[in-house]
Amino acid sequence: MHAQALPAASLTEPLRRALADAIAQVNSLVLGKPREVRLAFATLLAGGHLLVEDLPGLGKTTLARSLAATVGLEFQRMQFTSDLLPSDILGVSIFDQAARHFRFHPGPVFTQLLLADEINRAPPRTQSALLEAMAEHQVTVDGETHALPNPFFVIATQNPVDLAGTYPLPDSQLDRFLLRLTLGYPGEDAERALLAGMDRRTMIAQTPALLGTGDVLALRAAAASVHASEALVAYVQALLARSRRHPGVRVGLSPRAGLALLRAARAYALLLGREHALPEDVQALFGAVAAHRLVPDADAGDGIALAKAILHAVAVD
Repeated sequence: MHAQALPAASLTEPLRRALADAIAQVNSLVLGKPREVRLAFATLLAGGHLLVEDLPGLGKTTLARSLAATVGLEFQRMQFTSDLLPSDILGVSIFDQAARHFRFHPGPVFTQLLLADEINRAPPRTQSALLEAMAEHQVTVDGETHALPNPFFVIATQNPVDLAGTYPLPDSQLDRFLLRLTLGYPGEDAERALLAGMDRRTMIAQTPALLGTGDVLALRAAAASVHASEALVAYVQALLARSRRHPGVRVGLSPRAGLALLRAARAYALLLGREHALPEDVQALFGAVAAHRLVPDADAGDGIALAKAILHAVAVD
């Protein structure tokens, strides 16, 4: 299926062009990964959070920084380490002697786009500090609730859990990520261009912002308005049901996973220029949405293989 122009009913022509230019700009920085770049934009437009998992040196942080520079949101980066504390992320209340009361000093999470770099190098207690922020777009410190900026978007990178010095993310944390994707090694032509080209950090530092806060909010509203038919909802429900009885799956997909899949499919359809989502959109996203949410039996392989098997087992009516 060929991409069409984004519908004027959903987006203005300048915003349509700005979105296309933004995607092209990120693709010029993250070479040879157009599918992964599209999935990253779909996550942003769907109002979710993105987890990028791969070996060191394969471009996880480059993707996150390229996207951050291009979308023009207020940006903070945190390097997660084994000695990081929850207060280092959320902030802390400090007693103000002059005013004679505690004053809250916000942490790096109070931004529009947070890059949580190597999130699984921090212990579980620190990882869990992001749970409320990602789910509710707020944090509670010392009994007081503080709202986060809108939009609020987390891009987290992590190394495979079998590498030294990593802590596996708990299921509750994984569920907060709308999509998980991997980059893998670049193709031969992309790798040669990467080796011969300018340093990516220098290029990203010179990258102009092509979108802004208002643009991102407008794109999210347009994505949310994309139509999902009753037949498509039934297809998603059939995938959820199959995941709960599929051989090798100990814990299947929840209703929240189904809602996430539909949100992502709407955003993906918008990126392809449609005002309605299709089964092809669900199929293109299913592995990225479902694999990290499935809990396999001990000898059943990983979630990626199970997600593929579930997808193949459910026919489109």
